[in-house]
Amino acid sequence: MTSRSKPRLLDLFCKAGGAGAGYAQAGFEVVGVDIEPQRRYPFDFVQGDVLALTPDFLAGFDAIHASPPCQAHTSLKTMHNAKDHPNLIPATRAMLKASGKPYVIENVEGAKAELIDPILLCGTMFGLGVEDAKLRRHRLFETSFPVVMRPQCQHTEGAVIGIYGGHVRNRRRRAGSQDRGREDYTIDQGRAAMGCDWMTVAELSQAIPPAYTRFLGEHLLRALNMQAAA
Repeated sequence: MTSRSKPRLLDLFCKAGGAGAGYAQAGFEVVGVDIEPQRRYPFDFVQGDVLALTPDFLAGFDAIHASPPCQAHTSLKTMHNAKDHPNLIPATRAMLKASGKPYVIENVEGAKAELIDPILLCGTMFGLGVEDAKLRRHRLFETSFPVVMRPQCQHTEGAVIGIYGGHVRNRRRRAGSQDRGREDYTIDQGRAAMGCDWMTVAELSQAIPPAYTRFLGEHLLRALNMQAAA
């Protein structure tokens, strides 16, 4: 690890910064990179092609997080009007391994076969939600460093808040009915459930709750400290 007061983390495919916010809460200085402009990204930001980054650029960081686009691994790929989306996980992993830095690769459950011994994280593990509704948002994380404590989902009966496709849904339904039985939640409730009060609903739909990467970031800091002490 470098001698800076805070270790530097590179947040690749960063979007609006849900993952980056969690690492910042854990104690990292965060810099994001995305091919699209991200005007609400809350940290230093570089617009560019992630897979075109040079080894010299990567060398300026202590650790790297990457969230390659997930469309190739979601149920949307089977829709009649689905577009062809490349699987960027193998190329991303090759770049991260070549950098020699500890890394995290995040993706959706449909990408499990592409990830190496991934950790499943869910909003119920961190008490996320709003009012009486829990956030069940499963995401997978491949890590190059050990994560000894692996929490378990705390799914229970009751309301579930779902944030996807540009909507903040109430996923509780009456028994035997397609009717949800209640109004959907507001964007402010979605922001509160995710812990991302700066995002639009479209950005929330793609985001990782910061609680997930704060948890991983704390383990990553331990690994960096152990490496520095060795």
